[in-house]
Amino acid sequence: MTVAVRVIPCLDVDAGRVVKGVNFTDLRDAGDPVEMARLYDAEGADELVFLDITASSANRATTYDVVRRTAEQVFIPLTVGGGVRTADDIDRLLRAGADKVGINTAAVARPELVRECAERFGSQCVVLSVDARRTARRTAAAGVPQDLSDRRSSGPRFEVTTHGGRRGTGIDAVAWAARAAELGAGEILLNSMDADGTRDGYDLEMIEAVRAAVSVPVIASGGAGALPDFGPAVAAGADAVLAASVFHFGHLRIGDVKAALADRGLLVR
Repeated sequence: MTVAVRVIPCLDVDAGRVVKGVNFTDLRDAGDPVEMARLYDAEGADELVFLDITASSANRATTYDVVRRTAEQVFIPLTVGGGVRTADDIDRLLRAGADKVGINTAAVARPELVRECAERFGSQCVVLSVDARRTARRTAAAGVPQDLSDRRSSGPRFEVTTHGGRRGTGIDAVAWAARAAELGAGEILLNSMDADGTRDGYDLEMIEAVRAAVSVPVIASGGAGALPDFGPAVAAGADAVLAASVFHFGHLRIGDVKAALADRGLLVR
């Protein structure tokens, strides 16, 4: 059975407002998350992703009130991430209205968190959020497990970053995605830190590399700028395409993207 490609707007939230920048810097206000969620639901978005982008770096919890108010306005699946440190955090977010929860920084620090959450809530609720950037370094950082470091002598390397892209880890993103899937992650949200906000297109090599390593769905994120960008991401192995600024600032509409995908012979909802 062919599964329809999902089109997903992403709400990057800071201090209760949707923001967007380039490579997670130079953020500018894009609107109220509750109002924008309602709009995207009405426009036909398949899902929504809500990321509190400063929760981990500021060492605080996700803003539950904003999540709750957003969930009340939409009737499509809502994934929430940012500042999730424990299984109890996931429990609270699910109770606040999230359908799925993204984990990144805490899972890198303690991979068993992925297994614990999958066993408690089901893999379908656990999304591994991977913020990765290209790097020429070939050796693992101190303390990085050998199986997660990248010792390849050629080809691009993608390093996992944490704390909203602020810290490198020395961990290979492809190996980490594969390990997390084995631990029970039901989906991989793969964000290119290099492409984020640039509108230069998705990192197709990174998508292809992760797709070859995992069997769970992969959401491509980072770099969408024009209608021709979305189809190649799906061809590279993405099951869903995520975008933010092109939707927030009116450059593209959800229907435009779905029509472009359908024109390529891809199934959309």
